[in-house]
Amino acid sequence: MYWCAGRSGRLLGVGSGEGGSTHFNELRRGNPKMSPALLSKRLRSLERAGVVRRTVDHGRAAYTLTECGMELRPVVEGLGAWGVRWIGELGEADLDPHLLMWDIKRTVPLDAWPRARTVVAFRFADVSPQVARWWLCVADGAIDVCDFDPGFEVTAQVDIGLRTLTEIWRGDTSWLQALRADRVTVTGPAQVRTAVPTWLGQSALAAVARPA
Repeated sequence: MYWCAGRSGRLLGVGSGEGGSTHFNELRRGNPKMSPALLSKRLRSLERAGVVRRTVDHGRAAYTLTECGMELRPVVEGLGAWGVRWIGELGEADLDPHLLMWDIKRTVPLDAWPRARTVVAFRFADVSPQVARWWLCVADGAIDVCDFDPGFEVTAQVDIGLRTLTEIWRGDTSWLQALRADRVTVTGPAQVRTAVPTWLGQSALAAVARPA
């Protein structure tokens, strides 16, 4: 289940076996604006309410949803769909590269990626240099997102605005529309350039119908 549904339509939270996070540091990365103390407090509250179960294995705590928590999933997803459908254009406060890249990492269709190590580098032109560079690395069926150069050969580079990638991810616009409007540039071999949109996919809420 994903306990946080914002204007951007992102749903982030405790693991349900379908891409959610289960460890504290993973949850922190998915909620970068929440302090560790507040996150701990929220997790304890959810545990007391019977929504989350905390287990410890080899000294490492993990958080998973109970049956009670799983039953809330359609409620939270419904709120996310409502936000995408009715909130309208995103404000600057809704644009966060940490949240966006973590959500992309959580839901990319790994089966569409090559079996060999594949690295897609992102460069955002409309944010501060400290948060402008990101890398998605896929190898051996696992994916990681980095805000520092992992040192591997880059398969493709995507130059794009944070707003544009967020709008593509939400389903407000398409890769084709962004490419035709020169809002995105993908650098790499022709076959790779064609494949990048398929590798990244879109948010689960991208298919939500918008008002006419």
